[in-house]
Amino acid sequence: MDTWQRLQGEVTRVRDELGGKTVSGETGGGMVRAVANGRGELVSVTIDPALVAGGETKMIEDLVVGAVNLAIEHAQKLAQDDITRATAGLPMPTDMAEE
Repeated sequence: MDTWQRLQGEVTRVRDELGGKTVSGETGGGMVRAVANGRGELVSVTIDPALVAGGETKMIEDLVVGAVNLAIEHAQKLAQDDITRATAGLPMPTDMAEE
C-alpha cells in the first residue's frame, strides 16, 4: 500500500470518528447554545427559558444564528486539526481532504 492510500485510509477513519465528537458555540452569555458534531452537522440548540419568556424574538433569532455559526466554526477547526494530526501535517490534495 502506498503512502497516499494509507493517508486516505487515515482520513476516512478520522472522518468516521468526527461524527462522534461534539463542539459547541454559545452566545448571549450562554443563554443560547448550539452543539455540532465534528462533521459540522448541527446536533442541538438550547435556549435559556428566561430568554424565551422575554419575548425578544429577533434577539433570540440573532443569538441562535450566532451560536450555530460558532459551533460550525469549532467543528471545522476540530476536523482540520484531527486530519492534520492523522496525516502528520502532510499537505492533502484538495479532493482527498474534502471527500
